[in-house]
Amino acid sequence: MAGSPSRAAGRRLQLPLLCLFLQGATAVLFAVFVRYNHKTDAALWHRGNHSNADNEFYFRYPSFQDVHAMVFVGFGFLMVFLQRYGFSSVGFTFLLAAFALQWSTLVQGFLHSFHSGHIHVGVESMINADFCVGAVLISSGALLGKTGPAQLLLMALLEVVLFGINEFVLLHLLGVRDAGGSMTIHTFGAYFGLVLSRVLYRPQLEKSKHRQGSVYHSDLFAMIGTIFLWIFWPSFNSALTALGTGQHQTALNTYYSLAASTLSTFALSALVGEDGRLDMVHIQNAALAGGVVVGTSSEMMLTPFGALAAGFLAGTVSTLGYKFFTPILESKFKVQDTSGVHNLHGMPGVLGALLGVLVAGLATHEAYGDGLERVFPLIAEGQRSATSQAMYQLFGLFVTLMFASVGGGLGGLLLKLPFLDSPLDSQCYEDQVHWQVPGEHEDEAQRPLRVEEADTQA
Repeated sequence: MAGSPSRAAGRRLQLPLLCLFLQGATAVLFAVFVRYNHKTDAALWHRGNHSNADNEFYFRYPSFQDVHAMVFVGFGFLMVFLQRYGFSSVGFTFLLAAFALQWSTLVQGFLHSFHSGHIHVGVESMINADFCVGAVLISSGALLGKTGPAQLLLMALLEVVLFGINEFVLLHLLGVRDAGGSMTIHTFGAYFGLVLSRVLYRPQLEKSKHRQGSVYHSDLFAMIGTIFLWIFWPSFNSALTALGTGQHQTALNTYYSLAASTLSTFALSALVGEDGRLDMVHIQNAALAGGVVVGTSSEMMLTPFGALAAGFLAGTVSTLGYKFFTPILESKFKVQDTSGVHNLHGMPGVLGALLGVLVAGLATHEAYGDGLERVFPLIAEGQRSATSQAMYQLFGLFVTLMFASVGGGLGGLLLKLPFLDSPLDSQCYEDQVHWQVPGEHEDEAQRPLRVEEADTQA
């Protein structure tokens, strides 16, 4: 009881001060460094005697719209399965994405598009920023319900920097190909979040166990997120691939992989389910694994059959992970993975990276023709063999896991700072800790928790 007023006072100041500081600092950095690129600046574009119809905006912006919908609607609603955490799932996704897209514009700009003392931005910058946001939201899924908004913002502050460095090392220094981000987005985001969750392990979390499950309507809303992600994933993987055949092939491979992962998910869910019944957790998540597993190889000559096979394998592995591995992850490894990011993003991401190793190793001039320069420019120029490119792809996976693990450990130490407003063990998965929640629910398990009660329980 005595702790409640002080916690409320801290909560009243902590998030506003952090938001204002981060937005103010970001605005100053934008004013000093960020400028339009030549495709965005009206004077520079028309000085080159270009037609407006030639502007890349018209070719890239539809893909950006799809990726943007995935970030804000897909990820946000996918995580509303918790019965008393819907406001937080959608609201904190909104908050994290709005900050991370600004911060990642700066970080990625300094690494990729900094020249003449400025960062030059356009529609590609917007897509790249959303990709980084995707990794941050994947990490937040492992922490869902166990952290406050200030902690999540600090996590994003650190993770965006490490994401940018890892991406720069893989794509520019090592020459790794990863069009749809199996490594740079999914593997990095998943294992960053999982290691962070391990550092923040709560041995007394059973105090909130009764709110950790879903109810009928929360699972139904979560399926909205699943459908948005499923529909737009071909755009996600192909958004920044080469215009023309590159985007066409990438979208096609993702399209078929998603379809196959959905079929395998339904099959395995019924096979391992109680009385042969489907589990909505499997359908919401594992059906999407097909989009993750072809992220690296989708721009390569995977073939439609290869896409189907990869998707079917990913859906199978993901479903079995939710059924059998998630309990082991918590009981044996002390990793409390709330939304199962290890099954949707971690394992399929690693499988996708390994699939990229295999397909890269099989690359030949005969198979790719003139397209070899588009997909594997170093092989086309004779600087690498297909085998050495495959080895670089494999090394890129290990580099990603290293950055994710070290970064997650550092993030966990940062989020454990005592002054940060972390919910008590008895307050986890509860909206009312951070939101004004109208009304009461009939079911005891769904009834909003009074903060005074929580402090007494703790």
